[in-house]
Amino acid sequence: MSIRPIKRLVKAKPTMEGAGVHLSRAFGFGNTSDFDPFLLLDDFRNDDPENYLAGFPWHPHRGIETITYVLAGTVEHGDSLGNRGAIEPGDIQWMTAGSGIVHQEMPKGDSAGRMHGFQLWANLPAALKMTSPHYQEVKSGDIPDVTDDDGTSARIICGSLWGTAGPVDGIAAEPNYFDITVPPGKRKTIPVATTRHAFAYVFAGSGKFCNASGPLAVPTEGVGWSDTSASEEVDNRSLVLFDRGDEVTVQAGEKGIRFLLVSGKPLGEPVAWYGPIVMNTQEQLREAFFEYQNGTFLKKGKAPRP
Repeated sequence: MSIRPIKRLVKAKPTMEGAGVHLSRAFGFGNTSDFDPFLLLDDFRNDDPENYLAGFPWHPHRGIETITYVLAGTVEHGDSLGNRGAIEPGDIQWMTAGSGIVHQEMPKGDSAGRMHGFQLWANLPAALKMTSPHYQEVKSGDIPDVTDDDGTSARIICGSLWGTAGPVDGIAAEPNYFDITVPPGKRKTIPVATTRHAFAYVFAGSGKFCNASGPLAVPTEGVGWSDTSASEEVDNRSLVLFDRGDEVTVQAGEKGIRFLLVSGKPLGEPVAWYGPIVMNTQEQLREAFFEYQNGTFLKKGKAPRP
């Protein structure tokens, strides 16, 4: 067994999306080849409704999958297929945009005004770019929550861990998506297949992920991946990108640590990307926007009326 070395450590950066939603972006809209098949991870977390209620009004997607995981508040959604509903705390919505969908996502806080969730984008391989759009919606109670002997717990959204499989399946990149909590002071090793790209995103507590040559604390700012000196432990919104290996080891801090652990098989295909549409060539990208402007974008369903 070999511990995955740490390739990059970064702090999620504040940004604004939609109609004025304040969020933190862990990665996305740049060279994302190290994360392939994943394209973007946003952490939308806010206690001020003015910073999120404007939401993400009607917009298109093609060529990708969007994975929304809500921890606090709700996200009301609707789309060009006629679907309507709400993603509630603990729920997951795995949307395959495929050939094209137009949808909206409108965050609503809880009784205290809090809103917290994540959106991950996964690329679709060329052969599935124009597949029919569809959803997998999973309620919180249907997501396995497994606790190991040392008290480490994992919500298994997609993929398998410790002999338990998550409810989301049939995804091209065969991703693993786990929400992991390690108790205070505990050291935990988690298997991750060597053939996958993998990252962890810390959103509560603190800890140190073990590098090939020693532990490396989750940083407050980006640092060189080869710097293995023990820096001060910090809190959330930190992304750890791993290099190759077959396991990830973390040492939890005095308050424990909670993080998303995500991995997938790289597609290794060219990426042509602008905004919410991701194709393989610039010509395909131009065609998608031409269709959107001319009312021929949707191959299934009909354009919603705002």
